[in-house]
Amino acid sequence: MRISLDALQVLDAIQRKGSFAAAAAELHRVPSAITYTVQQLEQDLDVQLFDRSKHRASLTGAGYELLTEGRLLLRAANDLECRIQQVAKGWETELRIAVDTIIGVEKLFPLIQKFGEENSGTRIKLMEEVLAGSWDALVSQRADLVLGASGDMPSGGSYATLSLGRLRLAFMAAPKHPICSEKMPLTESVISKYRAISVADSSRNLPPRTVGLISGQDVLTVPSMRAKIAAQVAGLGVGYLPSHMAMPEVAAKKLRVLDVISSVKYQGEGFAAWRPSRTGKALRWFAKALEDEKLVASFFT
Repeated sequence: MRISLDALQVLDAIQRKGSFAAAAAELHRVPSAITYTVQQLEQDLDVQLFDRSKHRASLTGAGYELLTEGRLLLRAANDLECRIQQVAKGWETELRIAVDTIIGVEKLFPLIQKFGEENSGTRIKLMEEVLAGSWDALVSQRADLVLGASGDMPSGGSYATLSLGRLRLAFMAAPKHPICSEKMPLTESVISKYRAISVADSSRNLPPRTVGLISGQDVLTVPSMRAKIAAQVAGLGVGYLPSHMAMPEVAAKKLRVLDVISSVKYQGEGFAAWRPSRTGKALRWFAKALEDEKLVASFFT
């Protein structure tokens, strides 16, 4: 490697301080050492980094390019050094959080901002999953923490879980959709005549699940809960929606809540889950934060 971090630090100091002598003072070196480093770098790269034709040496075009890109390397090296130090203190390099589409990743933003105050160096990776996909992300180790997982916990694993509360689902359709003219409460045979909007299960290994679909019913499958809400607002179909996500559309009269017979009503419970055997400081921090009832309540409001 012809370019060293030390040489890049020298170039950075010269540019910021305005002279070789000032750079030498900042780096606690003699001026001759700074001059030698620059000359050696020019020789190794076979390019002229400084124009010495004037009273004060100034960076050439090649010098500016090297300094610009070099500062990115210096910043990356500094970040790496900090992360290594934090890992040594028990913080994970990266924490992967899978959020079920019934919650939405945006609900995590305030918590992530608060976590940033820890200056842990841990990088957060958010992903959105659907139905069995949340459990699957934990089982397959795509995620370290899942939020909003519903249904039965997968067998064969040891997981710590925390209830995030009951999921309030309501059957909805656009006000002008033909199903709104049917006799209420709606029966399964009536609902089955109309196309359902379904969110595709994101599971890769566990058996996929569906909620609220009737055998033989026409189905339009979409990738997220937001897309499902939009499709039902557009009148493309009917189905169950999380009340906390769809109520703005109900209030705006873009969706209507329809009464159904009790045998086709659906409820559920959302969980946070993680492997207690693999808890670094970041995961423990989030697990502790999830004990805040106000925070958890915000996931479904």
